[in-house]
Amino acid sequence: MPELVLHNSLTRRRERFVPLDPEHVRMYVCGPTVYDVPHIGNARPAVVFDVLARLLRSLYPRVTYVRNITDVDDKINARAAERGEPIGAITARTIVDYHADMAQLNVLPPDIEPRATAHIIEMLTLIERLIANGHAYAADRHVLFAVSSFPQYGRLSGRSPDELLAGARVEVAPYKRDPGDFVLWKPSPPDLPGWDSPWGRGRPGWHIECSAMAWRYLGETFDIHGGGSDLIFPHHENECAQSFCAFPGAQFARVWLHNGMLRVGGEKMSKSLGNFSTVRDVLAEAPGEAVRLLLLRGHYRAELDFTAAGLAESRRELDRFYRALDRVPAAAGPMPAPVPVPVMAALCDDLNTPLALAGLHALADAALAGDAQAAAGLRSAGALLGLLQADPAAWFRGAGDAGAIKAAIAERQAARRERDFARADAIRATLAGQGVVLEDGPAGTTWRRASTGEGAGQ
Repeated sequence: MPELVLHNSLTRRRERFVPLDPEHVRMYVCGPTVYDVPHIGNARPAVVFDVLARLLRSLYPRVTYVRNITDVDDKINARAAERGEPIGAITARTIVDYHADMAQLNVLPPDIEPRATAHIIEMLTLIERLIANGHAYAADRHVLFAVSSFPQYGRLSGRSPDELLAGARVEVAPYKRDPGDFVLWKPSPPDLPGWDSPWGRGRPGWHIECSAMAWRYLGETFDIHGGGSDLIFPHHENECAQSFCAFPGAQFARVWLHNGMLRVGGEKMSKSLGNFSTVRDVLAEAPGEAVRLLLLRGHYRAELDFTAAGLAESRRELDRFYRALDRVPAAAGPMPAPVPVPVMAALCDDLNTPLALAGLHALADAALAGDAQAAAGLRSAGALLGLLQADPAAWFRGAGDAGAIKAAIAERQAARRERDFARADAIRATLAGQGVVLEDGPAGTTWRRASTGEGAGQ
């Protein structure tokens, strides 16, 4: 079995992964803040760490994967005020939307999915420990972490104190001892969520939430902490400070992993630029498996350009994989084939999904030539990546987006009845551009997926 090597953001180098307990690997990943439907950038960490969890489960007897939900946050409060809607209604609906969208991307649920609002007691306990240890102080109904009390502050992000201060959105407040001190607890007015505390009715700061939930389910020291690279500072830096100081001698997370951000057309994806798409928008254009494959085509630590051309290419790659599987039907019996060594070695090499996908293409080459063993290996390798989960026949029928295709066909038929042939031709051309071929016959219109190389105008 290949040795698992991961790039640790804390040490800035590749390291052989040695779990605290070889019988039980523990991982925490920052999940969504539930105030809006997820955009495609939110999907990347979900997919990346889903692959890592699958890999860990193939290597170790037991894995506990915790991915939290942040359901108390100023962004949620602002969205509720903007829409005139109860906070609870927004968070409940957004959680359902997030789960549905991630399921479309073949992201498995984590083992534990704690919500911040259910862990206020743990947060208060940590804050009281930090005050008792001299690392936090109460001021004007707030509690703040004293950054100067922790000399290692900045170690994770690799920034000096001056750089940290310059790069942060620092709230200037008279009750702070130092401008860089960050909020652990703040007061809540009657119209916002709040809980009783020794410092008055209030709500937690964002950073203390993850420290508390990680501690509750994984202990003072655990194996892996993951998230997007945009969280390194201030969120993960502050998590480290809180947890180290609340539990002197503990290590908190021993390995830190961070995925790179998505770009669109070479530009950073952001709401301010208006160049982001929701997962739901993208799923209207392509099956979830194609979206997942595109997110895995780049190395997780690198930035990834999310383009329509890349999505179309991912779909064509999946067509090829499924054609290979359709060439050699799955053997009967409950025992799956082992994951081929080249694919496993690539994933154990710091989750090198591009190299693993190259291994899938080599297996597809052999399976298309009739190699049953290669086809079995392709199925197992695909499962480890969260791919090739559909029946080949269903994939080529377009089971994932059949409803939308049938609706378009019905609209085309209505246009033809009304003798609006330009509209009918436009619908046919749109479907052809999506790889859907319409065939008109005496019994009506049927459709199928275009074969590789088949012209879009057919």
